[in-house]
Amino acid sequence: MKNSVKFFLPALALFAACSGEKNPGWDISTDQEQITAGKSLFEQNCAACHNFTQNAIGPNLSGVTHEMTSEWVKTFIKNPTQVIESGDERAKSTFAAYKTYMPAFPNLGDEQLDQILSYLHTYEKKVVEQSADKIENPIPDSVADSGIRMELEFFFQVPPTDSITPLAKITKLESEPVSGRTFLQDQHGVMYEIINGKPVEYLNLKKLRPEMVSKPGLATGFGSWAFHPDFVNNGILYTSHTVPGGTAPADFAYADSIPVKMQWVLTEWKTNNPNGTPYFGEGREFFRIDVPTQIHGVQELAFNPNSKVGDEDFGLLYVGVGDGGSAENGYAFIPDHQGRLPWSSILRIDPNGRNSKNGKYGIPASNPFASDPNKAGEVYAFGFRNPNRVFWSPDGQLLASEIGHHNIEELNKIEPGKFYGWPQREGTFLINPYGNMSDLFPLPDNDADLGATYPLIQLDHDELNAIIAGYFIPSGELKGNFLFGDVPGGKLYISDLKGDQPKVESWKVIYNGKEMTTKELCGCKRVDLKFGQDKTGQLYLMTKFDGKVYKIKTP
Repeated sequence: MKNSVKFFLPALALFAACSGEKNPGWDISTDQEQITAGKSLFEQNCAACHNFTQNAIGPNLSGVTHEMTSEWVKTFIKNPTQVIESGDERAKSTFAAYKTYMPAFPNLGDEQLDQILSYLHTYEKKVVEQSADKIENPIPDSVADSGIRMELEFFFQVPPTDSITPLAKITKLESEPVSGRTFLQDQHGVMYEIINGKPVEYLNLKKLRPEMVSKPGLATGFGSWAFHPDFVNNGILYTSHTVPGGTAPADFAYADSIPVKMQWVLTEWKTNNPNGTPYFGEGREFFRIDVPTQIHGVQELAFNPNSKVGDEDFGLLYVGVGDGGSAENGYAFIPDHQGRLPWSSILRIDPNGRNSKNGKYGIPASNPFASDPNKAGEVYAFGFRNPNRVFWSPDGQLLASEIGHHNIEELNKIEPGKFYGWPQREGTFLINPYGNMSDLFPLPDNDADLGATYPLIQLDHDELNAIIAGYFIPSGELKGNFLFGDVPGGKLYISDLKGDQPKVESWKVIYNGKEMTTKELCGCKRVDLKFGQDKTGQLYLMTKFDGKVYKIKTP
């Protein structure tokens, strides 16, 4: 497969075989070589969203080929949207449960599909026990429409870096903090500078680091970047990217019985010509961490934009590190560490220091665990599944968006040393990290003993499936309001973030004089929504599906 797979195959759907009809799976090969090939394909492309013990991003696939015909499964993989919209009951029920579309895979050949089915067929259906106190609808209330409509102006389209959607995996658009030069990157390895309204290649990470991999997707590749706040003088830039597991010894590893699918690498780049384009300079690796799957890696690097020379926070790099997909793949002890490990954490490090264990960066003395020999000194806050964006409000509050598991998306107010619940909590709900993590339960009577800090905002998957944030409107009647949205579905939300339980409302866009959703904007079912903001405060909306960038005209 050439992209991330989200099988929305209803693994628990019933199949009633017609009289005289052969049982599902009769035509699936049990040849061990074919099963092995299928296992490799599944682990590379599917395991991030699916397993055979519980529902995850997508459903538990145990027994799927024993319940549905091979033809149905293949057809769904090739074009899931078509099957869902055809009225197929199995497809509709699964879409209703997961509320987002998986990408189509028309490029997969019959041989690859047969191999995947052979592997799937080795798993029989498992009975799922129901608990009496399981919560079926965690947040019954729906988000209301604010009535706000913001006009979009087409800005430019990023050159395609793939032949199938998403055509350009654009994720982050921000400015160098002093000069105001604006940049964005494609996860396939290219960082652009926006010059005269057009993307001009600035740094080609794939050429500089040929071992970088960006397939099958799900945030692999060029993860994030951040200019040092004194870049105009020192020419220093930071990036994160993925390489195959085992490429080099990791600074942070785990037991060798656990697979290493990817390694995330942090690099410090230095150019002698900070004003020039394209980039010319040298890179220094200073941090490498193993992860068991291709999801939830190092998707965010950031400096505090409010810090000035002489401030304690100036030049300290914040790093958002997810759990690497460990919890839902049976290794919940990796993120369940209470500050002892760097996974599932927001790190705060000094790239100029050298007092880390590997001697390549520093641990600030003001970090909450810097002097605790039983903790990881790099950790600033912990207990996150995937802190995919780290940012500061206009009044200086550190915030982070958190992509949830099966039920809850979060926006968290970050305070040093605090624990944010994962993998024992999802939002304000109890989960079992060593059982079926898709089930939510009420908080126990002794919940305070856990010491968890709960979200400032939480929304369930009736509203959005993967939160993306977060920028603030700089001026006008909506000044200070916070914009965020849903990555796959493209839904748009706004909040003033006031009080302990801020109000959240939805909004829509106007393009070419017509009110519409972002799905209508890009003519697709899966938007892959992103936001950006430059130094002037101008906000941008980006759709990875087609690689287009729009200016948002705020009221």
